[in-house]
Amino acid sequence: MNQHLFTDDPLAEPPAVPREKMQEVLDDIKGHMLFDHELHGCLNCGICTATCPSASYYDYSPREIVQLLWTENLEGIYDAMQEKIWACAQCYTCAARCPFENSPGGLVMIMREVAIKHEMESVKEVLRPFSRVLLKVISTGNQLAPNMITKEAFPDWGPDVSKVDAPLDILRKAIPLPTLHTLDTAWVVNLKTSVELFTIWEATGVLDQLESVDENLFDVVIDVMDEKREDLEDWLDEQEDEDDE
Repeated sequence: MNQHLFTDDPLAEPPAVPREKMQEVLDDIKGHMLFDHELHGCLNCGICTATCPSASYYDYSPREIVQLLWTENLEGIYDAMQEKIWACAQCYTCAARCPFENSPGGLVMIMREVAIKHEMESVKEVLRPFSRVLLKVISTGNQLAPNMITKEAFPDWGPDVSKVDAPLDILRKAIPLPTLHTLDTAWVVNLKTSVELFTIWEATGVLDQLESVDENLFDVVIDVMDEKREDLEDWLDEQEDEDDE
């Protein structure tokens, strides 16, 4: 694993993390409501890694994740959360093969949530390329519009990125028909629904997590949703006036 992934100096030693901090991270992982459902034991047989698609291409092993958590290896767990857990494709092939019915993919999901909670630098590095998609989801309720599919928007697509040079009318055929009505926002989400979704994210702490990961994106989302709330209030006032008439 590249321990210096998030530093400008490849020879620099990674900053020391207090053991108390690593223990706090493990406690948050074990305290997750799904943890006991996802981890039951481990034979160290390696079946999960043998069937894992990501293990063939990245420095990632579902067996390692399970072993680290099963043995409560504080240093190994914290180290894996800096890079390795982000290689998992969340396909859950590992869970279908494990004789103990463990779910390494589910454990990775928990570790990702805890990484966000602790504002780890790895979270910011991983999510930074997806800021446009996050803005799209939160502000419109949809993930992608055809005119967003550009090489500049998805630099991590690798050598196949040339495929996005296809004309938009071809790309649109692979996206649900309603998006043809507006390319800028994909299919239009009802204003009331959009504000309700935002309110749920606000109440459940999703926005707090977003602020810790990308403060600039958080500010943009807040501005967008404040405007939507005002629009909704104006619309509701108009409806009341019409009813009074």
